[in-house]
Amino acid sequence: MIFRDQIKTCPIAHEPDLGIEAAQRLGLTSGALFELVKGVAGSSPYLRGLLEKEAAFAASIWDANPDDLLAQVLDFDVTDDIATTLRRVKRQVALLTALCDLSGAWQLSQVTRALTLLADRAVHVTLKHLVAQFIERGKIPQAAGIDPDKCAGIFVLAMGKMGAYELNYSSDIDLICLFDDSYYEVQDLAELRPHFIRIIQQMCKILSDVTKDGYVFRTDLRLRPNPSVTPVCISTTAAEKYYETEGRTWERGAFIKARSCAGDIAAGQAFLQTLTPFIWRRHLDFAAIQDAHDMRLRIREHKGLGGATVIQGHNIKLGRGGIREIEFFAQTLQMIAGGRDDSLRSNKTLQALRDLAAADWITLPVCKALSAAYIAHRDHEHRIQMIGDLQTHDYPKTDAGFLQFSRLAGQGDAQALTQEIEARLDAVHETIDAFFANEAEPLEQGSSEFDPVFEQWESLPAFRTSRAVELFASLKPQLVQQFSGSDNPDEAIANFEQFLAGLPAGIQVFSLFQTNPQILDLVLDIVTTAPPLARYLARNAHVLDAVITGTFFEAVPDMDALVLELRGVLAPIEDYEDALNETRRWFKEYHFRIGVLQLREIVDAFEASQSYSDLAQACLQVFVPIVQREFAKKHGAIAGQGLAVLALGKLGSCDMTASSDIDMIVIYDRGDDTPSDGARALYPVQYFARLTQMLVTALSSPTAEGKLYEVDMRLRPSGRKGPVATSLRGFIDYQRTQAWTWEHLALTRARVVAGSDAMGQHVMETRREIITQPRDRGTTLQDISDMRQRLAKAKPKATTIWDIKEAPGGLLDIELLAQGLALLGGCTEMDPKAQLAQAAQNDLIPSDAALVLIKTHRLLGTIQHIGRLLVHGVFDIAKIGQAGMAHILSATGFKNRKALEETLNLKIRQSEQIIVSYLKAN
Repeated sequence: MIFRDQIKTCPIAHEPDLGIEAAQRLGLTSGALFELVKGVAGSSPYLRGLLEKEAAFAASIWDANPDDLLAQVLDFDVTDDIATTLRRVKRQVALLTALCDLSGAWQLSQVTRALTLLADRAVHVTLKHLVAQFIERGKIPQAAGIDPDKCAGIFVLAMGKMGAYELNYSSDIDLICLFDDSYYEVQDLAELRPHFIRIIQQMCKILSDVTKDGYVFRTDLRLRPNPSVTPVCISTTAAEKYYETEGRTWERGAFIKARSCAGDIAAGQAFLQTLTPFIWRRHLDFAAIQDAHDMRLRIREHKGLGGATVIQGHNIKLGRGGIREIEFFAQTLQMIAGGRDDSLRSNKTLQALRDLAAADWITLPVCKALSAAYIAHRDHEHRIQMIGDLQTHDYPKTDAGFLQFSRLAGQGDAQALTQEIEARLDAVHETIDAFFANEAEPLEQGSSEFDPVFEQWESLPAFRTSRAVELFASLKPQLVQQFSGSDNPDEAIANFEQFLAGLPAGIQVFSLFQTNPQILDLVLDIVTTAPPLARYLARNAHVLDAVITGTFFEAVPDMDALVLELRGVLAPIEDYEDALNETRRWFKEYHFRIGVLQLREIVDAFEASQSYSDLAQACLQVFVPIVQREFAKKHGAIAGQGLAVLALGKLGSCDMTASSDIDMIVIYDRGDDTPSDGARALYPVQYFARLTQMLVTALSSPTAEGKLYEVDMRLRPSGRKGPVATSLRGFIDYQRTQAWTWEHLALTRARVVAGSDAMGQHVMETRREIITQPRDRGTTLQDISDMRQRLAKAKPKATTIWDIKEAPGGLLDIELLAQGLALLGGCTEMDPKAQLAQAAQNDLIPSDAALVLIKTHRLLGTIQHIGRLLVHGVFDIAKIGQAGMAHILSATGFKNRKALEETLNLKIRQSEQIIVSYLKAN
C-alpha cells in the first residue's frame, strides 16, 4: 500500500504559516498530505529543514510503499566520499521514518526497526570500507585467508536499543568492537592490534562528526570491558576472560539486548554464544533484583531525577515511571528466570513483557499496562527529539515548548496531555517500585529472645559478606514469627541452623527468601519436619528455583512425559560429562519436588513412590542410549538386539522411597559372538561387561552435581561372583536350571525399565515363563520359611514397634509371603499388595487374611516412606521430632502417637500369626 493511503493521524501545526509554506513548496495545497506536511513542518524545525533539503525524495514518498522505499534507500553504493553518502542516507531515512511515524503509517516497532537498520548498514559499510583501505595499504595481511566481507575478523556488537531494534529517533548507538584473534598467528597480534584500534576510531569519527551535511550516529563505546583502561577494539580471548572473571550484573543486563550487527557477523554470534552462561545464570538469580534496584537509585541520584514528578522538564527515559524503569523491570525478571527458561530471553522489551506474562512471572494486566505505557513513552520520546534532532529525553520546560511538543504529538490541549502523562508515569512507578522495593506489609523490627541465636549464626559461611548480613536482617521478623509459633522452637531453630550451616553462601538464598516469603515458609516447614531434605536443600539450594514455577505444586508428570522432558533438556548438549551433570540437576529438582509434595500431603506416600519410580525409570531410559553412544565412540557397535535393564526390588514394583537405590540386572544379546566394529573392538562378553560398568558409573559416581543413585547388582545370576552383565541365553538357562527359589522370588518384583524393545520383550517373556511354571507347593513354602529364618538371623532383632521393616510380621515378612504366593499362583503382578489380592482370588490364602496383610502393608509402607523422607539412614522414631511425628500422624490418620502404636502392635501381631500359621499349615 502506498504512503498516501496509510495516513491515519496528523500533527497540529504550532506555526501554521511555516507549515503551509513548506507544503506549498512540495506542490501540496489541500488534502491529507497537505495537512500532514503542514503539521509536521509547522511544529518541527528539524523536519521542516529535511523537507526542504530532500524535497525530491519527499515527493517520491507519497506514491511509494514505505517499506520498499526504505529498502531502496539502504541499498546504497559506497563511494570514496563515504561520509557524505552516509549523511544523505541518514537524512532520507530520518524523513521517511518521521513521516511514517507521525502519520500512523508505521507502528512503534516499525519505526525503531527502520532506524536500527540504518544504524546496522552505516556501521557495517563504514567498517568494511576502512578495513579494505587498511588491507590495500598492507596493514592487515591478506594472506590470512579472510574473506574481505568479514572485515578481517573484526565484528561489532550492537548493545542497548540498537541490539533490540529499538533505536529512538535521535539515538546514539552503543557498540562493543572486538576482533577474533583465532584468525591470526599469535606473533602477529601485537602488530595488528594498533591497526584494528585505528579502524574503530576512524569508523566512529566518520559516523559521529558533525559536518555541513549533519552527522550519522553519535557512537558510544563505553560498554566494552573496563573502558577506562582498554582500547576501543580488543580480542575475543581478552573479552571472554573478562566476562568470566569480572563481569557484573549490569553487564549481564546489557548483553540481554546484544546482537552481532556488523563486520564478521558470524564471529560475533559465536562470541555471544560463548557468553550464554554469563548472561543467563542456570539458577534463579534473585540477587539481581537488588543489583538492578541499586542501579535505578544510582541513576536517579546521578541525574537528579528523584522527588515529585513535574511533567515539564521530566526525563521520559530515566525519570520516575519512565522508559528505563520498564526496561529494568523486564530485564531483571529475565535475568532471574531466563537461565532456566529460554523462552524468556527476547531482547525486545515488549516481547519480553509478553513472554513473562505467558510464563506467569507477571500478570496479564501488568503486562498490558506496562506495554501500553512503554509505547506511549517511546512515542513521546520520538516527538521530543523530532523537534530539533537532539538526543534529549526531557519534556520541554516552558509552556510554549510543551505546547509545541503536544501539537506535534497531535494533541492541542497541553493541560489534558500533562494530566495523561502524569497518571501514566505514576502507574508505572507504583507497579515497578512495588516489585523492586518489595513493599509487602513489613513485619515489625525489634529485639527478640532469638537475637543471641541470630548473632551466633553470623559466624557461618553464609554470612561472610555484609550484603548477606543485610539481607538476613530483613528476614528476622518473619523468622521470629515462625519460631515463636512453633510447637518446639528449640527444635526448629536447631534444624534451621543446620540448614544455614550447609549453605556455602547466603546472598542468593536470602534474596530469594526476601522476594518470596512463601519460599521461606516452605523451607522452615522442611527443616522442622524433614532434616534430611533440609540438608539436601542446603547443598543444592538451586532446586528452590523450581518452587517459583507455577507447576511446582501440581502432580509430577508421568514416566513418559518425564522421558520426553529429559530428552529435550539434553538434546542441545553434546559433551558426555555435561550431559551427566545436566541430568543430575534435572533429577534433583524433581526428586526435591516429589519430597515436598509428600511433605505437604499433596500426594500420599504411594503416589510419591510411583513418582520416585517414574523418575528413576526416566533417567535410565534416557541415559542408557547416551552411555551406549559414548561407549561406541571407542569400541563401536556390536551385532545383536542390544541390552535390557531389568529392575528388581522397589524400582521393579514401583515402590521407591526418597532414599531408595536401584537394584538391577543388565541382560544382553550376544548376537553371533563377533566383536564390535570400533577402533578398540571387544567381544560381546567383554563389550557388555564394560558397557554395564560405564552405565553404573554414570548413575552412581559423584560429579560436580553429585550422583543419581546407588546401584546394587547383587541380584544378578551368581551374585557378586557372576559377570556384571548377563547374556540372554545365560539368563534363561540360569533361571530354568540353577536359580534358587529366592532368586525366583526376586523375579516377581522385576520389570524391564530401559534398553531395546526386542530385548525387553525377551526378558519379560522369560520372567513370565519362570513365574508361571508349575511348582511343588510344599518345597516352595519350605524354601520361603527357611529364607525367612535366615533373614531373621542376619538382621538385628527389632527392638521397638517402629522397626516396621525387620519386625516379625513386618514389611519384609509380608512381602516375602506375597512373592511366594505369586510364584505358587503364577501371578505376574509386581506390587506385593496386588500379589496378595490375586492370591486371595485364586484361593491360595483366605480373603480375610489377605485383607489384613494388605492393610498392614499399606500402613507400614506409609510409615516407611515417610520415615525415609524424614530421617537419614536407619529409621529411628526418636530422631523425627515433634513436627515429624505430627506429619506421620496426619498421613496415617491417627490422633496421637499412642493410638498409632497400639494399632501397629495389633496389626503386626496379626500379620505374624497369619504368616506363621500359613507357612506351617502348608
